[in-house]
Amino acid sequence: MKMIGIGDNGVEGLLPQYIEWIDECDLLVGGERHLDFFPLFKKEKKAIKGGLSVLTAEIQQGTRNVVILVSGDPLFYGLGGVLAKKLSLEIYPYTSSVQLAFSKMQESWQDAYIVSLHGRSINGFAQKIDGRKKIAILTDETNTPQAIAKYLRKFSMTEYDAFVAENLQGENERCRFFALAEMEQASFSPLNVVILKQREAVERSSIGIPDNAFIQRKPDKGLITKKEIRTLCLQELELKENSIVWDIGTCTGSVAIEAAKIAREGAVFAIEKNEKDLENCLENQLIHRTDFVAVQGKAPERLDEFPDPHAIFIGGNGGNMEHLLQTCVFRLQPNGRLVMNIATIENLAEAQQHLKSLGCDVSIIQVQISKSKPILNLTRFQPLNPIFIVTAKKGIEK
Repeated sequence: MKMIGIGDNGVEGLLPQYIEWIDECDLLVGGERHLDFFPLFKKEKKAIKGGLSVLTAEIQQGTRNVVILVSGDPLFYGLGGVLAKKLSLEIYPYTSSVQLAFSKMQESWQDAYIVSLHGRSINGFAQKIDGRKKIAILTDETNTPQAIAKYLRKFSMTEYDAFVAENLQGENERCRFFALAEMEQASFSPLNVVILKQREAVERSSIGIPDNAFIQRKPDKGLITKKEIRTLCLQELELKENSIVWDIGTCTGSVAIEAAKIAREGAVFAIEKNEKDLENCLENQLIHRTDFVAVQGKAPERLDEFPDPHAIFIGGNGGNMEHLLQTCVFRLQPNGRLVMNIATIENLAEAQQHLKSLGCDVSIIQVQISKSKPILNLTRFQPLNPIFIVTAKKGIEK
């Protein structure tokens, strides 16, 4: 059974050997657009529609000679990766759409970050691409070049210029360069690839964003996990690039924002009971180029809307600690970590008791930090409020 990649130039782009295999096969499978390239094929044709399980079952029946046609490189965001796990295939790739787009742009692409928004949500896209110098994007009818431009401008990611390649190798091929504002107003064919390239370098912020870089509640400013404590908490969370993270009592969103920058291929979900604080969190996301789900509510309410996390940060519990910790530890994935900031010894004792009763391995760091502050021509130290950082690790369920 053979799988052959094909471009929008149809038969013209196929090797003679591939055409011979197609002519000799008993069953030709592909998208309707691909099958239309072979109007003279007289044997059985089958269009790929709906679920693949039914298709694979039909293909496996009997001993027919089958050829499957797939756009471009079947193993590049294509059906090849899925069908190769279910069928015994010989795969013959064509040039991928991204490779063709870069060739039209006359730009090298070994250093490009490639992301597909085809059939996927654009949520989290900002932190995925922030700081990357060259990005190729596979689009769809929702995540169009116009929608991508609007999204990037919302996050002030205007250091990028765009190149859009439409209908590559087809009759209506068109390739154009754009500024983002121009791309947002233009119209495009549904079949396109977008390439972003930095016009000027913009570096990503390092861990430990200064407190004054966040919008905070006024007049009672200061409801934020301070930079020094935040850095220690992020270290205790042991986030990976693909981690799913909860931030409970997110307030300004400082922990969630830094977590999103670390777990840029994962996802962050935040909850905050105060409406004004939540508004600040949403504004801070735009400022710091992070895009995550942040909802209003008092945990554990609404946590059922979030996927099971690898890591949970609790900045405030609102007086319902036992129920909240039970919910969090139950939802936490095996070997996941829960980190809490606690200011009083009473709450510390209660948290330790609950977490140990839930079978967690608990460790505590007492943090007392003072920061230098000038006084006339001298320097004194001003202390931050002492804090306990409680870390609970969930074991592997037996």
